[in-house]
Amino acid sequence: MLWILALSYWIHLLATVVWLGGMALMALVAWPALRQGTLAENQWFTLQKRFTPWANISLVLLLITGFVQMTNDPNYNGFLAIDSLWAWAILLKHIAFVGLVALTAYVQFSLYPAMARLALAADKRPQLTADERAKLSRKEGQFLRLNLACAALILLFTAVATAV
Repeated sequence: MLWILALSYWIHLLATVVWLGGMALMALVAWPALRQGTLAENQWFTLQKRFTPWANISLVLLLITGFVQMTNDPNYNGFLAIDSLWAWAILLKHIAFVGLVALTAYVQFSLYPAMARLALAADKRPQLTADERAKLSRKEGQFLRLNLACAALILLFTAVATAV
């Protein structure tokens, strides 16, 4: 059991680095570069396409390995047994994780396809497309910041649970 738990922690840490590092790169480096015009829009879309599978794999690995770790923690007293500071921190962490997954799903399955459709229609209606693109771009920036906020909350609640 020790090796399974150790492997779980290792994979969990690697997935966290990929997931959080990628999100930080997109939100704190690539997004501002796109806004300033130093990153072309097609480069932005390429970054999104390359990062999305890594983010999804990381989120699945975090879910699986986090479950293994949680159920092997001595503070774990059962499903929805909220009887300690550790349990509250884990509950809030899971709520933030669900929020992050919901935001990620919306961006991947609604916002990005809308942006792709808009890019295809750019030749036929340039002025209308520019207005719509600006609106979707603002929305994308908001969702990037919300995702980063959820990530920060997840790390905060992890720190609280670890400190207990």
